[in-house]
Amino acid sequence: MRLGLPDSPLMRVARPEDILLPPKVWFVVVTLFVAFVANLLPLSGVLLALRPDFFALVLLYWAIHQPRWIGVGAGWICGLVTDVVEANLFGQHALAYAILAFSAEYFHRRVLRFPLWQQSLHVFALLVFTQIIVLVLRLMSGAAPPSPVFLLSTVTSVLLWPPLSVFLQWPQRVRSLTD
Repeated sequence: MRLGLPDSPLMRVARPEDILLPPKVWFVVVTLFVAFVANLLPLSGVLLALRPDFFALVLLYWAIHQPRWIGVGAGWICGLVTDVVEANLFGQHALAYAILAFSAEYFHRRVLRFPLWQQSLHVFALLVFTQIIVLVLRLMSGAAPPSPVFLLSTVTSVLLWPPLSVFLQWPQRVRSLTD
């Protein structure tokens, strides 16, 4: 038993040798939509600084686990939707999410071989790189430089990676009579 949860195959992330069912397309779309809505929650102050980029995190998860479905095109579309809804510089999130999806596709076999805490380090690097892209594009458009607090959302995103991985893999697990 870890963290008060039963040590069941349903409550841990899949190992490389585990066989998972393919996810349903509707489940992938719903999780991306829910992540998008979570990004739109009206927060301010410390909560806004700590709010992870749910959309980038779920997009990254699916780009790593289902690179044939979620790739550069999906990242581009997700980024354009984010830019339109948040009234940002058009294309900044599109470019950042497309590069994030490309990087996830490129490293997906490598990342999946690591345990969750090491995957979190890769996720941290990819999300920091995504934030740097958005930052550079904002600075090039004449925006004022943000405080270093803007990196806190990346830290909370990385802390969310393990439970998010377990949650998103849960419907894909093969259920047997012994579980």
